[in-house]
Amino acid sequence: MASEKSRDTWNIKGLGADGTDSDSKEKMMLFGQFVGDWEIVEARYLQADGSWVRMKGEVHFGWILGGTAVQDVWMGCREGSGKMVLFGTTVRVFDSKIDAWRSTWLSPIKGLVRTFIAKKVGDEIVLESKTAEGYPEKWIFSEITATSFRWHSEETHDNGKTWLLTEEMKIRKAVKQP
Repeated sequence: MASEKSRDTWNIKGLGADGTDSDSKEKMMLFGQFVGDWEIVEARYLQADGSWVRMKGEVHFGWILGGTAVQDVWMGCREGSGKMVLFGTTVRVFDSKIDAWRSTWLSPIKGLVRTFIAKKVGDEIVLESKTAEGYPEKWIFSEITATSFRWHSEETHDNGKTWLLTEEMKIRKAVKQP
C-alpha cells in the first residue's frame, strides 16, 4: 500500500477539514460516519470467466472542503501476488436540491471516472449509476456498525428483474498502533 510517510505528509492547503460545519449535519453523517481508517479484510471481484479474484487492502475517509464533503481513498492488492488492483478515490457531496449525495469515483489504474447518486434506503446506503456498458448498477454499503460494514456492487442486465453480484468487501475499523 502507499507508504505511511506519503499518506501523512502530503497535504493540499484548504482541502482537509476537522469535521462538518454544514447546516445539514445529520445528512452529512450518512458518509461522515465512515471518517477514519479501515481495513479491507476480505474482498472479491467477479471476472469475465466467472472466477473471483481475492484482495485485501485499506480505506481512508476524511472530511474535506470546510466539512462540506467527504473524500475517501481505497487501496488493495491481489492476494498471492501483491499486485495493486484497487487504487482510487471518491469525492462525496450532499446536494440539498435533490436531497441526495453526488459521488464521483476516480480510479486511474482502471481508467475509470464514475458518477453516482446516493441515498439512504432502509439500513443501507445505495449509490446508483450505470456500468460502462450502460447497465444499471448499485454500489451498496450495508451491515453498517461503528466498527464494520459490507460494501458490494450489483448490476442488472434485465431491467432489475435479477441483480448480479460483481464485487464484495468486508471492511472493519483499523486498530490504531501505539
